Amino acid sequence: MNLTVAALRDLAEGAAVLGTGGGGDPYIGRLLVERQLREGRRVTIIPIDELPDDALVLPSAMMGAPTVFVERPPSGRGNVAALRALEEHLGRTAAATMPIECGGLNSMMPLLLGAQLGLPVIDADGMGRAFPELQMETFAVYGVPGSPMSIASDHGDVAIIDALDNVRMERLARVMTVEMGGAAYICDYPMDAATVRRTAVPGTLTLGMRIGAALRTARERHEDPFDALTTALAGTIYSHGLVLFRGKVVDIDRRTVDGFARGHVTLAALDDPGDQLRITFQNEHLVARRDGEVVAIVPDLICTLNTDTGAPVTTEALAFGQRLTVYAISTPEIMRTPGALDCFGPAAFGLPDPYTPVERLATGTQVGA
Repeated sequence: MNLTVAALRDLAEGAAVLGTGGGGDPYIGRLLVERQLREGRRVTIIPIDELPDDALVLPSAMMGAPTVFVERPPSGRGNVAALRALEEHLGRTAAATMPIECGGLNSMMPLLLGAQLGLPVIDADGMGRAFPELQMETFAVYGVPGSPMSIASDHGDVAIIDALDNVRMERLARVMTVEMGGAAYICDYPMDAATVRRTAVPGTLTLGMRIGAALRTARERHEDPFDALTTALAGTIYSHGLVLFRGKVVDIDRRTVDGFARGHVTLAALDDPGDQLRITFQNEHLVARRDGEVVAIVPDLICTLNTDTGAPVTTEALAFGQRLTVYAISTPEIMRTPGALDCFGPAAFGLPDPYTPVERLATGTQVGA
């Protein structure tokens, strides 16, 4: 399918929902892609099974703290440089690109690269949401090495990282990203299309469009956006969506530390200020506790949405006094295997709580406005 401006706008909103608070605000990325479309270039999104098995796929993204993207929006110049550097290192030409994560800004960067170079973009990704670290990929879980990877800045810096393992790759790339000003363009997890089909979360770009369209239509019709979101998720591999809490932001602690936006946000129910929900985040929301009890935990999605409109609110945009609805979404089964939970479950973030699927945890936790 060739992406239209209208579908791009739906995708940007849906990707912000799937970003579970992180991934970077897709607004700037959407504007960069929209400019490409208005100048006559195309973005072609293809299903995961369209390429021949041996076709080279180079996933692409931006790396850094979302707070940095707000202060200094990316220009998109390093996007092409990163891909060309990895092509040169591998001695091969990419047949397609794809997101490493479908959430937030990083849903947009492969679309920008596809428009810039005429490359198709695969409708799949390696996180099924957004995660803060490069080794937290379904690609990695199912045996794909992340390096060699390329990294580039908006200033013309380009480097290749060939790390011993995916965790080491993340650490080296994080240091370089900080030195590049806190934001960088990357291409990693080079693989053939057969490996993409085995290891990726399928259909996440079109899912983002579906979510964004559902929220937009609900607003146009003056319907409940959360009912619309739940309906949009039904029948997909993200089969469970539900409201966890409605309230007002009464406390926020947010810091940029080691290239991450880290902290907590606390909401109080409007009709009972003593009834509170606290979310811990590292770029993305990791765990939600209501009065100390876990009601949703990574890798399930914890989304903060405007209570009136359903519009997603990212971690860098959280502010005192906002009226938000916390909405949880179950992850696909490919992200719930023992290997996947070792890679990006609670223990991977130093959380002491065991993983329990949100559809089991959240029974009886909904709070009305």
